[in-house]
Amino acid sequence: MTQIIAVLNHKGGVGKSTTAVSLAAALQLSKKNVLAIDMDGQANLTEALGLSIEEEQTVYGAMCGQYTLPLVKLHNGITVSPSCLDLSAAELELISEPGRELILKGIITKAIAKEHFDYIIIDCGLKQELLTVNALSASDYCIIPVQSHFLASEGIPDVLDMVCSVQKHFNLGLKIAGILLTMYQSRLQLCKSVQQSVREIYGDDLHVFDRPIEYTIRIAECPMAGMSILDYEPGNPAAESYRNLASEVLRLG
Repeated sequence: MTQIIAVLNHKGGVGKSTTAVSLAAALQLSKKNVLAIDMDGQANLTEALGLSIEEEQTVYGAMCGQYTLPLVKLHNGITVSPSCLDLSAAELELISEPGRELILKGIITKAIAKEHFDYIIIDCGLKQELLTVNALSASDYCIIPVQSHFLASEGIPDVLDMVCSVQKHFNLGLKIAGILLTMYQSRLQLCKSVQQSVREIYGDDLHVFDRPIEYTIRIAECPMAGMSILDYEPGNPAAESYRNLASEVLRLG
């Protein structure tokens, strides 16, 4: 069975695309066949994995019915469905389409009929409601990255409202895998306070992943190299954090 996981947060700068890239890489290193789908009109995942936003075929064309979901195989074994800046316009173009919330689910189903993937990681965009609803409607789980910073967790209720709406209307089986604390600095009392606060507020109802993602400047260098932190600097604490995340994800089912 293919496990499909959406990574989302309505707030920018929380490490969403970095998490999607790094989780895909960590699962691939665990001998899993992984597809990463870039559903963000900023195409951050696409560029972070060394592809161009001007690829001949992208998720945008697939969503508009021009061709099947493009599958680009990378040297590290990860398969990518790249995005482009035009994807942001898809929201308006698809608004009148019947079953518009389930378009991505349909094209993913056709893709995995041709090639088996153990995991599909979807990087969701910001404030692109129809595209994010498509990602959640196609997913088994979602992960919510939250920056380890005061007030950063305030966006969580909006994400939870969207998840609940999708569960009610389009995907009864959608589950929240957990809240993932990112950009964590273990020496800072503020980060520890945020971690404690998130656990106190959501810990009874939602899983908070055991190990936060350690902050490192190396993360910012990875996109320029077109590599994940696991390929760029495998011994980095952030790489170890993502390997730990992958271990938890592998236990989801």
